[in-house]
Amino acid sequence: MASLAPLAAAEPFRPNLGPDLPRITVTCGEVTLLLRQKSQWTPGRIDFRGAPMTTENSAYGTVFSFPGVGFIGTQHLENEPEVLTSLRFSLDGKTIATPGESLRGDTFHFHRVSKIRDFSLECTWEVKDNRLYETTAFSTGKEIPLKLVYHFMHAWTPTVSAYLAGNDGEPIATPSKQLSNEEEKARGFHINKAVDWMAVYEPDSGQFAVSRLLESPGEAKPVSMLWNVPGTYRKYYLKNFDKDTVPAGFQGTWRMVTAFGSSAAEQWETAARKLAEDLRE
Repeated sequence: MASLAPLAAAEPFRPNLGPDLPRITVTCGEVTLLLRQKSQWTPGRIDFRGAPMTTENSAYGTVFSFPGVGFIGTQHLENEPEVLTSLRFSLDGKTIATPGESLRGDTFHFHRVSKIRDFSLECTWEVKDNRLYETTAFSTGKEIPLKLVYHFMHAWTPTVSAYLAGNDGEPIATPSKQLSNEEEKARGFHINKAVDWMAVYEPDSGQFAVSRLLESPGEAKPVSMLWNVPGTYRKYYLKNFDKDTVPAGFQGTWRMVTAFGSSAAEQWETAARKLAEDLRE
């Protein structure tokens, strides 16, 4: 993992819990990414063509759950905050020492380094070519038992009506599955399998999103999950190390790309499958 200089004492992007915390809105092409100090400089919303595809009111990025403790990381501050050690922003290849509230360019890169207890964590978000690339890597010198690790949390807007997921050459959802707003079916987890990609459809905008997992350590046993909480979100999680122990000396990297498209409801599955294929490296 790269070694970056720690934040200076006067660094304006250090985490705090005060009011009126800074936000940065970045637009590259048709994708807009919101970053918030409130969530310790992790994303807060993703828009495509001006329409929110995710909700702002949730945690994004990576979070660890420790036995007997609970969640630590990103917007989960109920137990203890992660310690940010470095933040780096660049637009169109040029480093920005102090980003303003709004940035616009062709490419954007954000690099975030932190520590969560005995884990060294490094995350990057990159927006280019109307795609969002996310990379997460962590390492530890100790053996650490966990309840789980969530990566690439995406709180899709509660108006998302359907999802699709598959492994290359072997779809697991044919046709797409509808997401219910009925109370008796609320708060259920969908997918619950190791898949190569997943997609969601948002009918109000007529837009869809496809996320493809590009890299993951096999020993982490990653499983995709979509949590249906009507009126709040349809939230994606990549679950790893479920009730498992991270071995001493572990170093692992996960990568995901998310892209978007528009389609009538009758054709979105076909369009999403094609985009999932296009996202293969």
